[in-house]
Amino acid sequence: MIYLDVSAAVHRRAGLGRYAESLTRALVARGPGDSGGSRGGQTYGLFYNRERGIEPLPGLDHLPTRTVALGYKPWRMLVWIGQLLRIGFDPLLPGASLFHATEHLLLPLRSAPTVITVHDLIFRHLPEHHKLLNRWYLNLALPLYCRRATHVIAISESTRNDLVAAYHLPPERITVIPEAADPRFRPQPPDRVAAVRGRYDLPGRYLLVVGTIEPRKNLTRLLHAFEPLHKAGLTDALVVVGKRGWLYGDFFAELERSPVREAVILPGFVPDEHLPAVYAGAQALVFPSLYEGFGLPTLEAMACGTPVACSDTASLPEVGGDAALYFDPTSEDAILQILRRLLSDAELQDELARRGLTRASHFSWDRVAAETEAVYRAVMDGL
Repeated sequence: MIYLDVSAAVHRRAGLGRYAESLTRALVARGPGDSGGSRGGQTYGLFYNRERGIEPLPGLDHLPTRTVALGYKPWRMLVWIGQLLRIGFDPLLPGASLFHATEHLLLPLRSAPTVITVHDLIFRHLPEHHKLLNRWYLNLALPLYCRRATHVIAISESTRNDLVAAYHLPPERITVIPEAADPRFRPQPPDRVAAVRGRYDLPGRYLLVVGTIEPRKNLTRLLHAFEPLHKAGLTDALVVVGKRGWLYGDFFAELERSPVREAVILPGFVPDEHLPAVYAGAQALVFPSLYEGFGLPTLEAMACGTPVACSDTASLPEVGGDAALYFDPTSEDAILQILRRLLSDAELQDELARRGLTRASHFSWDRVAAETEAVYRAVMDGL
């Protein structure tokens, strides 16, 4: 049985959770549809750390499931100690033929090969934007997990290059498998856009940013670039979709001082049933992040037919290709000039929307699942 760690999904941890859930659903969908979720003689099972109030993933509760009743922090410390001491956690996963760690937490197993997906090494590039204890843990634990895993999946060439440079992993031990937008992200009918706009009290014209509110997302520079755009009448609002993460105090302090404070809308978390229409109703998605392992919101926006302007760093040009406009995220003026150009040119907006739809169509979760299955087969066959 192939076990997938879906902890991030059941705990609803933003991008990591979306990856774990989307991959699992795509893998199960590729199977023959039996109750065990089998594929090629293998059966998929789920594993996660269980806390109070946690519920199984809808539609996947028929799969064999193993859990451990520990909170996230004590659980990841226990896993790290187990790896250090080479203690096998095999009794937690009886009959496992392979274990896939879909986030940066690899169970120590003796009787089964393991695969770990590494999403990014942002804590190394931007250490000041991580909490001290989290940075300490990742610096100590992730290199060990990558060395102990039988094989590593990276979600972008950028992350793969980081792994080779930082941990000196042999390139042949890393397979790049890009993420994809969920099929629900697609162009939306006008009445749906209008209904969701009304639900969240959004104006007719707005720039959109999607992601956890944290320093890496570079929202303060975006706010400063937005101010003259709003003053010039090119847009009515900046909509920031996402939960508060960490170290966000500076952004909110700057927001309170801003002359456009009332034009910045913070709806918080928006469920997937509404998010495509929020994308589709935007003038553009702006993604000014300082560093990304992939940058899934850019692909989701493109799949909804929304123009994208984003940073020119790390994985983002790799994901966006020729379907986005790029700027230096460290320059408020560069962000301003690109957004002014985009908002002033309707033909450019239409062209980016067309290119984005084409670009997004090159990515799919079925393809992610197929390429991940190929890694599983190679690992279980001894590479």
